Amino acid sequence: MSSPATTTVTATPRRQRIMCGLMAAVIFTVMLVVSILLKTHTTGVIAFRTSDQVATTGLGIAMAAATVYLSRARVDADASGVRVRNIVGTHTLPWSAVRAVRFDENSPWASLLLVDDDELSVLAVQAADGERAVRAVEGMRTLLAASRADGVRSEAPHPAT
Repeated sequence: MSSPATTTVTATPRRQRIMCGLMAAVIFTVMLVVSILLKTHTTGVIAFRTSDQVATTGLGIAMAAATVYLSRARVDADASGVRVRNIVGTHTLPWSAVRAVRFDENSPWASLLLVDDDELSVLAVQAADGERAVRAVEGMRTLLAASRADGVRSEAPHPAT
């Protein structure tokens, strides 16, 4: 063997995390500036108070937190299986439940083709991350192939017949 077998694969969407972090900082900064300037401007009909400033700042914090939450995608794979955490939900699958690791040329992210003919998007492996994404897909494919070759079979959900 020319290179040691891949034992674990961990991937996160680097570019998405950077962009979400920057956007969260911009959102919070804009909302903070708006809340500071809120008391200095009035329409004559509405007088803004300190509570309005606090609420606007709180809204900025909530919006920034929601933006950061979009970057929570992650995939962890080892010899026993793969754990995929997307924006909403986490899936832990044994390799026996996975038919193939797919990453098409024009696809924005990778996906797992499952034995029950479902497809699970892997948002942590994104085309925008370039070589990092390719290495993650190759690592998952190596682990999948090793599980087939070694006969490593975990209990997997089988479709009803």
